[in-house]
Amino acid sequence: MKVVFMGTPDFAVGALQAIIDAGHEVVLVVTQPDREKGRGKEVSFTPVKECAIKNNIPVFQPLKIKTEEAVAELKKYEADIFVVAAFGQILSKEILDMPRFGCINIHASLLPKYRGAAPIQWCILDGEEETGITIMQMNEGLDTGDILLQKKIKISKDETGESLFDRLAALGADAVCEALPLIEEGKLTPIKQDDEKSSYAKMLNKSMGKIDFSWTADKLERYVRGLNSWPSAYTSLGGKTLKIWEAYVVGGKDADGKKPGTVVKVSKDALFVACGEGILEIRSLQLEGKKRMSVKDFLLGYHIEEGQLLG
Repeated sequence: MKVVFMGTPDFAVGALQAIIDAGHEVVLVVTQPDREKGRGKEVSFTPVKECAIKNNIPVFQPLKIKTEEAVAELKKYEADIFVVAAFGQILSKEILDMPRFGCINIHASLLPKYRGAAPIQWCILDGEEETGITIMQMNEGLDTGDILLQKKIKISKDETGESLFDRLAALGADAVCEALPLIEEGKLTPIKQDDEKSSYAKMLNKSMGKIDFSWTADKLERYVRGLNSWPSAYTSLGGKTLKIWEAYVVGGKDADGKKPGTVVKVSKDALFVACGEGILEIRSLQLEGKKRMSVKDFLLGYHIEEGQLLG
């Protein structure tokens, strides 16, 4: 099929490359405008743009996809289908209706659960046991279109936001390549979403990473995993930000009335911290201005005593 691909971040790159490798004709890649990054204000290409250039595919970077000029540009390519993966802009009805097979979206959850911007991380934060990819026929709503195909995976006990991101990006590439020929042959039956079962995965922001030790140890452990690698779970120590990269719930233990955030035990390779319910065992951390390291290495240069308070 003739495909216009719309996407921006790393998540979309695998799908674009897989569509190309499967023999589909990607006639245009649409991605967000280049951004300035860093102190030097160097212009940085989006990951999807880099992939398109590598494959000699024309790139279109409209500031707003809904303008008359952008719509006119899309019409030039007479694509059979538009494939969208984390593009970052809302498509108008005129664009949705443009291709012969409409527009499909690669969404990183099992819709109707976790519609919205950050489904990968929220699955972990909420303690879900499984997630997956939905190939959806797009409509004017936010992730409300008919389901065409779904693939499920289990969320492992040590899953992080970063590891699940990578797994779902690969699964999304597989799913869209499976779906495209079936769409062309009319072999997929659209299934309407049950809005009563829907949930919303709001966008992450940096302030979400600030953890509260009055939470349960279970919740804190999920936030450490789910917010890895951004915005990361953090607290404070001696007036400095302390990121927590690896932590575990101490089974069957409680803090005997200690104030949440109190270090109740220091071993050679872990800090044990009182929570609102239970104890959190911290194994890897990063103090502001320092590199990420194991607690064992951290304690070689920084003294922490039982009774010390984090946060």
